[in-house]
Amino acid sequence: MKRFLLFSLTFACFNGTLLAVDSLQQKVNLHFQATYIYQYKPAFNTPYESAHSINGKEEKDNSLTATMYVGLKLWKGAELYFNPEIAGGSGLSGAFGMAASTNGETFRVGEPAPTLYLARGYFRQVFALGSNSDTLEDAQNQLRGAQSSRNLSITVGKFSLGDFFDNNDYSNSPKTQFINWALMSNSAWDYAANLRGYTVGAVAALKYDNTIYKIGVAALPKVANGADLNTDYGMAHGINAEVVRTYQLRKREGHVRVLAYYNETNMGLYSQALHTIDSSNRPDVIMTEKFGRSKKGVCINADQKLTGNLSAFARLGWNDGKTETWAFTEVDRTVSLGFSINGQAWKRNRDNVGVAVVMNGLSAEHKDYLAAGGYGFQLGDGKLNYAPETVAELYYNYKPLNYGIWMTGDYQFGMNPGYNKDRGPIQVFSFRVHVEL
Repeated sequence: MKRFLLFSLTFACFNGTLLAVDSLQQKVNLHFQATYIYQYKPAFNTPYESAHSINGKEEKDNSLTATMYVGLKLWKGAELYFNPEIAGGSGLSGAFGMAASTNGETFRVGEPAPTLYLARGYFRQVFALGSNSDTLEDAQNQLRGAQSSRNLSITVGKFSLGDFFDNNDYSNSPKTQFINWALMSNSAWDYAANLRGYTVGAVAALKYDNTIYKIGVAALPKVANGADLNTDYGMAHGINAEVVRTYQLRKREGHVRVLAYYNETNMGLYSQALHTIDSSNRPDVIMTEKFGRSKKGVCINADQKLTGNLSAFARLGWNDGKTETWAFTEVDRTVSLGFSINGQAWKRNRDNVGVAVVMNGLSAEHKDYLAAGGYGFQLGDGKLNYAPETVAELYYNYKPLNYGIWMTGDYQFGMNPGYNKDRGPIQVFSFRVHVEL
């Protein structure tokens, strides 16, 4: 791990000089990020808990990720990207017990030791459809150069669907923005991914001036929240389609995104599971799994600059909630609203403040299953006194120098963890250090 980090840091320092000889079009670029998050949760009220509950006792935990971003220009319009990544640490209670889990940099993996793996490795071909061009800046997984403002791009390989869909300018990355899972993506979007958040598939995007049309097909894990992907797309697949519109409101930019998705694999049915009892005398949705079942959902996502320093965002999400959650988090309905404030108002223009609230809910079938003592891959208190799960989050990003390092203080307050009003409320205090080169 030490050699990997040293290699990444050394070469990333030369990104703007040795690796970018052409002043317009880069042939190669290299970037690096590292993010450390420490979290502390005081004890909270909990008259009962079970194997998939968030622990009612005081907890401390941390996480670390480090990623290298390599980009290569192959020929006109063709680019290759790959991202080796190290991740280690654990979420509070192993990321069990809350649909809106408190650290988006953690995964539900049994081994918290740092692990090296290939996060992304994909090929992209862009076809120009017009003579007007936009200038792309040197960035992570983006080579500097000119690109037609009207174009068709095809991406094939390993990536996260969150790289392409449900993007949001102010609520998209736990590395630099809100830390909570339910604020980094639409939590009702059960997007195709292995337990680390990556998949294998293809995405096509048609950009026509201020509108982008996207469609993607991706592999689902072989089992719910599994590490291994099922690449037999005839048996299991996730299909995503999104329209993105950029507009001006009083000369300030905003975006609206509408996403629909369809997942099909060997899912279990919550309603059937209520009549399928395991050896522990509880319903078990896994025992009802069958190929050909599906989950469908629709998500709406918007962000808008309001003033020079203030911006707002919101998300709405819904899925049918009949089949078991397969990849992301146990949410069937969601609504979130938040604001991002630039520190220029107090003469700290490199700083940023974010405040948001998210409310998640369950379908009737999902609710009944958990109330009967069933376990999802993330939730299960043994019984359930249902109420919507609600989390408010406040963070302050402090950038001490004009370099790629940020320090963040973060506070989260959660009502009804795991949709259970018998438990909680909970408080989580976080400290984050993020470095980019």
